[in-house]
Amino acid sequence: MTNNATARRLATQWVVCPTGLPLIRRRCLNCPSARYRAHGKFRVNANHQLLDVWLLALCVGCGKTVKLTVLERAHVRSINPSTLTRFHDNDPELAATLLADPGLLRRNGVSLDWDGAWTLQRMTIDVSAAEEIHTSVRFAQRIPIGLTRLLSVGMDVSRAKVRRLVADGALSSTRRLTGKSSSDFSFTLRR
Repeated sequence: MTNNATARRLATQWVVCPTGLPLIRRRCLNCPSARYRAHGKFRVNANHQLLDVWLLALCVGCGKTVKLTVLERAHVRSINPSTLTRFHDNDPELAATLLADPGLLRRNGVSLDWDGAWTLQRMTIDVSAAEEIHTSVRFAQRIPIGLTRLLSVGMDVSRAKVRRLVADGALSSTRRLTGKSSSDFSFTLRR
């Protein structure tokens, strides 16, 4: 491939990374807020050989604590000792792992709000001479993000501009570039 062809086509990569724990969507019974903040704190309660484990979260409006059930009436021997130690040590990485579990969210009737809890890492290259830019997007963690928003952040343009580029065919992908996604994909921008 010649240098001229390389200048016309460039390949870049973006990585969507979490910056912290997401907010938890759940209606508060004490105030009008519907968001809770998890800080990675757990409560472990023992009743003889049975354990209950909860992930604690505080209402962003009034500070009321809510308990999300992690384990219920689990026999102490059925829990990995290192995991039990992590519960007692209030391990924030364990909290992040548990919040990513769809089963835990479903059992507790909550969902996650990732607004402000993710960042986009981009390769910095000069794309001014390129006629075609192929970008692969990778998610470091399962973070559902609106693709129009993700593309507007990544390309430093408005969401309306992204929608126009898609409608004009200048921005294309093998997958639909609307709605939310948390899985890896790639797209091509033609100038």
